Amino acid sequence: MHKLFCKLHVSQYRQFFKQNSFEKYMIMNFKSLFKNIYPHLISLVVFLIIGFIYFQPVLEGKQLRKGDTINALGYKKEIMDFRKTTGEDPLWTNSMFGGMPAYQITVEYKAKFMQYFKALLQLETPSPVRYLILYLIGFYILMISLRVNPWLAIGGAIAYAFSTYFIIIIGAGHLWKVNALAFIPPALAGILLAFRGKYLTGGLLAAFFLILEIYSNHIQMTYYFLITVLCVAAYEFYYRYKQKELKQFFTAIGVLSIAALLAIGVNISNLYNSYEYSKQTIRGKSELTIGKEHNKTSGLDRDYATQWSYGKQETLTLLIPNAKGGAGSPQEGMQLISYISGKQIKDVDSYYQIEPLKNHHYWGNQPFTAGPVYLGASLLFLFFLGLFVVRGRLKWGLLTASILAILLSWGHNFPSLTNFFFDYIPLYNKFRVVSSILVIVELCVPILAILAVKKIIEKPDILKQKVDLKYLKANILILPLLFTAGIALVLYLLPDTFLDFITQPENNYLAQIKSGNPNAIGFISQIQADIINARIAMFRADALRSIAFVLVTAALLIAFGKKLIKPNLLIAGIIVLILADLWPVNKRFVNNDNFVPKKELKVAFNPTQADFEILQNEYAHRPELKAMAQKAQQEYKKENPRASKVELAIVPFSILNQHSDYRVLNTSVQTFQNGSTSYYHKSIGGYHGAKLRRYQELIDYHITKNNEKVINMLNTKYIITPDKKKGNHASLNPDALGEAWIVPSYKMVNNPDEEIMALNSFDPAKEAIVDKRFASQLDGFDSKPDSLASITMESYAPNHIKYQFSASSEQLVVFSEIYYQPRWNAYVDGKKAKHFRANFVLRAMRVPAGKHQIDFKFEPKAFYTTEKISVASMILFFLLLTGSILYGIKNLIKESTVNE
Repeated sequence: MHKLFCKLHVSQYRQFFKQNSFEKYMIMNFKSLFKNIYPHLISLVVFLIIGFIYFQPVLEGKQLRKGDTINALGYKKEIMDFRKTTGEDPLWTNSMFGGMPAYQITVEYKAKFMQYFKALLQLETPSPVRYLILYLIGFYILMISLRVNPWLAIGGAIAYAFSTYFIIIIGAGHLWKVNALAFIPPALAGILLAFRGKYLTGGLLAAFFLILEIYSNHIQMTYYFLITVLCVAAYEFYYRYKQKELKQFFTAIGVLSIAALLAIGVNISNLYNSYEYSKQTIRGKSELTIGKEHNKTSGLDRDYATQWSYGKQETLTLLIPNAKGGAGSPQEGMQLISYISGKQIKDVDSYYQIEPLKNHHYWGNQPFTAGPVYLGASLLFLFFLGLFVVRGRLKWGLLTASILAILLSWGHNFPSLTNFFFDYIPLYNKFRVVSSILVIVELCVPILAILAVKKIIEKPDILKQKVDLKYLKANILILPLLFTAGIALVLYLLPDTFLDFITQPENNYLAQIKSGNPNAIGFISQIQADIINARIAMFRADALRSIAFVLVTAALLIAFGKKLIKPNLLIAGIIVLILADLWPVNKRFVNNDNFVPKKELKVAFNPTQADFEILQNEYAHRPELKAMAQKAQQEYKKENPRASKVELAIVPFSILNQHSDYRVLNTSVQTFQNGSTSYYHKSIGGYHGAKLRRYQELIDYHITKNNEKVINMLNTKYIITPDKKKGNHASLNPDALGEAWIVPSYKMVNNPDEEIMALNSFDPAKEAIVDKRFASQLDGFDSKPDSLASITMESYAPNHIKYQFSASSEQLVVFSEIYYQPRWNAYVDGKKAKHFRANFVLRAMRVPAGKHQIDFKFEPKAFYTTEKISVASMILFFLLLTGSILYGIKNLIKESTVNE
């Protein structure tokens, strides 16, 4: 009986696992799976620890005060208020530069669904930790795709994330750029996998991260990524051609093309509408032919685009952080001041106005900078070593991309190459700050550096090899040492022989002082010498620092080559060196001092006395606004019982902004480099890298020259001026022409040149300047005087403005709104009507006799069409992703059946 029971039990046991073969397979493989993901889980923990330690103040409830992010809150305010009130996007804002599309400001596209995946990758961490986490995870994925040991991959991720420029832009608030740079490495991982024959995995990985990369909305970084990919692909093509494997190459290209099309499809709404808009921005071609400063190309003005060009000597910052100083370093400032404070600086200030030199801590080629691009001396040494120990086509692609990026980063300092790219390479002239192309170097250097360590761990004897060049035969470590520590040592010993420590503008400034004050020549020369000595001291300190890191890294490799340490200790040593090298340099520019309590950032800009003066004046003329504002304050206080006085005080400004259309000229700030005015009012100034070209030309030709007629036609009702005693003061401009006005006559001009010059000598209240291209709209128009004719604004929304018109005869009306076609449509009594451009930038139209309602609506049909394409592309991508997962599960089931 017992034997029978045992036989039955064994039979049932076998039958159970036969029926549940897949479950059995999964259980058996769970341990293997956990063993595989365990290092990655540890890596995530390490990244979290690093992120929270570096940005430690977030644990105290503080936030990083990011300059550009705060500035952006100003010009986003109208859009955000509209979105909160209506639940819709206006797609247009009048908050700055008279009015402009919102495509490159803030729009909630359908592709925002991808934000959930971004949040997942950020591990739900607070800002700014989340951005550091994105850098780390993105590059870690790339390292794993290259079969790098997970522990070594941590070192690579740290090297990429802590490249100084990447940390500096977090501190500055360039968050679109941060996100774009974070998604480039994993997108590259997918591309490289596809080139290696893993078409499905590579294609899906590339598509997923390209979607996120493009969604980050920094096309310049995407463009630089494309340059890198083309360099890598060129060598891949050559390799496959030599191996007679072009089929594999073109298969990968086909897969990646589909991935790119999906990524473009998901983001088509942003891409297309931004492209359409760009043609009318400063990145498009000017219609003006006068003035040498005006652009004759289809892109940005050449001088403007290359204004931030990296100096040739400045390239040394890749190796030595203080090669040209760096703004934001307290140490540099204190050292420099200590040198000149003992030279009777107060007397110099009084008589020779030399104060600008006192705080000039950067002596590079750019107008100013927030800090250098420093890769790390240890990492750069490993990169050069990688050129000798790493084999394969990827190395040459990375090297080519890096060299090209360095040469292009020189901008106007290397005009032959820059001009060639600017004139002949598609889209290159659409981007400014050419020095930012160094992000390519910041991507390529850590890849090759970590691959070098990987190769050495796999083949330790490679360190015993010798490099046999034509005139040199030496150990494989010698040349990398010469390229890094050797250069740093020569410059340490003879700094002023090879480098400049005072800029040409500074020399010119000091020479001017000397020429005007002959008795002070010796004194000024001594101050000049002291400044140079201070800068040399700073440079030498960092040069010595870089030499030390290179030598310690080399010693660590030698110890490994001699089998004095094991691979794990080598990896740990490399990680420690990278952190020890980059961490303190980054802390010079983004540190705990940049954090403030959260309550300080609840209000982006505190209202000034001038803001309250404008508010009270509007109340006086429109009592209904005051009642609406008081009601809004009560509701806000009810919803936010702990709201501060300042928070409550700014609530009325949102009401005012949503129900008025006056504009402000704020001279108490940099009018065209500041977004604070837009936080409370509609500004004729602002700050944005993609303003309308015609408006920029209006600024250049008229607003900056204080052409009051132009300022009046923009409905500039208030002018804010600085007042040191009482704070800023707002003056009412009695000549502002209002939201719209009737003009008795017009002047037809032949071209844009005549159009913009005519604004110098016209009366906008009595005359409209019209380009002859719109002549057909004025055929047969005969204005008859009507003293009772009127036009008033009935209601305002950024994308829909209503007016009431009354006249006994047909009239010509000019509106103080920016002309933008296509997309803005005019309606008279609900029927579509034509309108045209007047006064170079404004809208105008003929209105028939009688009483009429005039509506201007922003109706970008292309936006809604492209949104549908975006949704369809997302669905297609997720269908492909789901199908691939199901296909993988099917293969697992097959495998489990075979094993059974």
